[in-house]
Amino acid sequence: MKKKRLEVEYSFDFELIGIISSAKGYKLAWEVNNILGSHLIRQPDLTILLTKDSYASYVYYAFENEVNVLKLFRNRPNEADLIKNLLVPEFPHYDYILLTQGEAHMASKRLQELLKNIPSIELTAFIPLTALKSKDNFIF
Repeated sequence: MKKKRLEVEYSFDFELIGIISSAKGYKLAWEVNNILGSHLIRQPDLTILLTKDSYASYVYYAFENEVNVLKLFRNRPNEADLIKNLLVPEFPHYDYILLTQGEAHMASKRLQELLKNIPSIELTAFIPLTALKSKDNFIF
């Protein structure tokens, strides 16, 4: 019997900003809330299937309203033995990944400038989606 394969193309209408910060996730989320006037709230951990029997979970905070979506992810998994399985393995030096959609996505240059004003953030930079193999991790 001949096998058929379903291939689905996703539209990636979001941007990712990499953040280097030594702050804890809750403190960084609080600082982002103060600067942006958002209300990032801790969500249940994002769990990703790595192999057939192996899963990794990642801490994240989310804020959504009618026009914006902001999600702040920790790049390292919660499990110490899975530390090599980063959420965005192409950029291991980033501690956090900020996903933006909506109007925040359109004004991302301004958003990046505001993030640079947070004292605990050492560096922010855009992550190009075209070269990112792990962008499927953000489809949920």
